[in-house]
Amino acid sequence: MDVVTREDEDLLLDLLNTTPVVDGERTDELADPDMAQEWAAGHGGAGGAGEIAALRRVRAAIQDVVRGAADPQTLEAHLERIELRPRLHDGTLGWELQAPTDEALAARVLLAWAVLGEREPGRLRPCANPECCRFLHDRSNANTARWCSMALCGNRFKARRHYRRTRKPGA
Repeated sequence: MDVVTREDEDLLLDLLNTTPVVDGERTDELADPDMAQEWAAGHGGAGGAGEIAALRRVRAAIQDVVRGAADPQTLEAHLERIELRPRLHDGTLGWELQAPTDEALAARVLLAWAVLGEREPGRLRPCANPECCRFLHDRSNANTARWCSMALCGNRFKARRHYRRTRKPGA
């Protein structure tokens, strides 16, 4: 297996974005056991309580690191039971992830974060909307994306800016 696939990068972003702001309140899509099990199963996991707990811990830690609220060194505690082992498959050297079953999804997320940070530094970042808790992976050539989504945050910001510029003073 490749150490990190595009699927793992998507898993990372999907996990980081499980704490959106809905109607002005921050929510947690992994707080409800049934929703969490469905989310994990949809991403290749089993959805057991231990797996969900590991995902929530890793999510919180990576969110803090990406927002600059914590040093990346704080992730070290989540790496203790993860190993990468070299494997030959059809004459090609690859890497196999070894982690306890309940920690495998969280391990994939951690590896995706590490590889993205090394390969594309600064491209995983929080949405520029201060009222949003989502993240984005900027895949643009110019590295100028600011919003988790134009529909969710970009258009709202631009509409507010347009309104402020065009409204009449004293109206």
